[in-house]
Amino acid sequence: MGNITLIKNFLDYLIIEKRYSVHTTVSYRNDLNQFNLYLSESYSGIEFHKVEMIHVRSYMVHLLEAKLAKSTVARKVSTIKSLYKFLKKEQLISSSPVQLLETPKLDSRLPVFLKEEEVVNLFEEFKFEDSFSGKRDKMILYLFYQTGIRLSELIGLKNVDVRNGELKVLGKRNKERIIPLSNNIQPLIDQYLSLKDELGFKKKYFFVTDKGNKLYEKFVYRKVNHYLSIVSSKQKKSPHILRHTFATHMLNNGADLNSIKEILGHENLSATQVYTHNTFQKLKSIHKQSHPRG
Repeated sequence: MGNITLIKNFLDYLIIEKRYSVHTTVSYRNDLNQFNLYLSESYSGIEFHKVEMIHVRSYMVHLLEAKLAKSTVARKVSTIKSLYKFLKKEQLISSSPVQLLETPKLDSRLPVFLKEEEVVNLFEEFKFEDSFSGKRDKMILYLFYQTGIRLSELIGLKNVDVRNGELKVLGKRNKERIIPLSNNIQPLIDQYLSLKDELGFKKKYFFVTDKGNKLYEKFVYRKVNHYLSIVSSKQKKSPHILRHTFATHMLNNGADLNSIKEILGHENLSATQVYTHNTFQKLKSIHKQSHPRG
C-alpha cells in the first residue's frame, strides 16, 4: 500500500471515527504530504512502514534549518506520530519508529489578554454605531468576552442556540456545551434580533454580514482587530485574545478553574491551567507594590 493511499486512509479515519473538523484534517494532510515529499526527495521515496527514527530526525533538522518555528516543527512531528499510531492500530506496522522521538522544546508563552480597564473602555466608553452593523459588532465582542467561545463556535451559532439566558455551543469534535449568559446582555440580543428581522435577514445563523449572509473568519478577524485597536496597543488583536481575556478575568475575580474549563470546552484541566500563570503574575505584581519589603 503506497504512502498516498495510507495518508488518505488515515485522513478518512480522522474524519469518520475521530470526528475531526475539516480545518484540522486539512492541516494533517498538508503536514503528511510535506513529509512524504521530503522522503521522496531525500530517501528515494521510502515507504512509511520502512521509515526509521533517523529519517524523521533528519526531517526535523531540515525543518529547523528552514527557519520554521519550533511550535510548527513540533506540530508536524506530532502529526507524524499520530499517523504511526494509526498504522500500528491497523496492524500495518509492529511498532512505531517515532514513539520515543522527542519534539523540539517550546518556549513557554503566556496567553495575551486585555486589561480590565481596556474592556471597560471598549464596552462603556466607546460609542458603537446605532445601526445593524454597529449592534452586531458589539454583540460579537460581547459574546467573545462574556463566554470565551472560539471563533468557529461563534460563526456556527444558530438562532435557536441563543435563548433563555443560555448559549448552546457546538465545540470541537461536535461536542455540545451550555454557557450561561449574564442579564445585561439580553437587551443587546433583543435589539440586534429586532433589527435583523426588520432587514429581512431570516437565515438560521445568529450572526450575519451586512448583506444577511453567514459570517466568515476574515470578516470577524477584521472587525475584532478594528475595535481592539481603538482601546489597546497590544500587537495581537485576534478573537482568541478575547477568549484569553475572559478566562484570565474570571480567574482574577475568583472563579473556579474547573468551571472555567467547562465553559471554555477544554478536554483537560492542563489546558486551562495556563491562565493561572497570568493570575500568579498579577499577584506577584500586587505583592511587590504593596508589601513593605516587596
